[in-house]
Amino acid sequence: MRGTIFVELIKMAEETFGEDVVDEVLEKADLDNDGAFTTVGNYPCSELVKIVMALSAHSSISPEVLQRKFGHWMINHFVENFPAFFEGKADSFAMLESVDGEIHVEVAKLYPDAELPVFETKRLAPDHLIMTYSSPRPLVEFCHGMIEACLDLFSQSADIQRMAVPTPANATRFDIRLTA
Repeated sequence: MRGTIFVELIKMAEETFGEDVVDEVLEKADLDNDGAFTTVGNYPCSELVKIVMALSAHSSISPEVLQRKFGHWMINHFVENFPAFFEGKADSFAMLESVDGEIHVEVAKLYPDAELPVFETKRLAPDHLIMTYSSPRPLVEFCHGMIEACLDLFSQSADIQRMAVPTPANATRFDIRLTA
């Protein structure tokens, strides 16, 4: 995984829990590199999971809730650092539909070795979108948080239902219906 994900998780944790707590948690997490991450590095997802689990153990906030909060954090990071991806998008569905065909195309150009998740979308009605997320990494809750944050960004609310997809592992179908 790209190092920027790790750097942003640590920034979120420091803002939430404080630098001293994060230092202590990283020390206890038994990380391969002792918690030294750079934005340009590549690191195994297992290290991210270790950090989330250690933060969960320290805070008593479930790993699932932490991943969702991190999804919200990352949308804000992307808006600040990559505003062009959000320009011209009329609503959250247009944004979500652009992930694979636009955003990931650009990411792949910059980082040809990146293992990107796949987002397949199908709009069933103006207020109903199905998004299938497939990834070799166990980050479904993170994805769910990013969907929620995307809806928030466009001042929309929705009922989001999830259904596991039999293959590949970690694939989930999000059934997203806008609400008034």
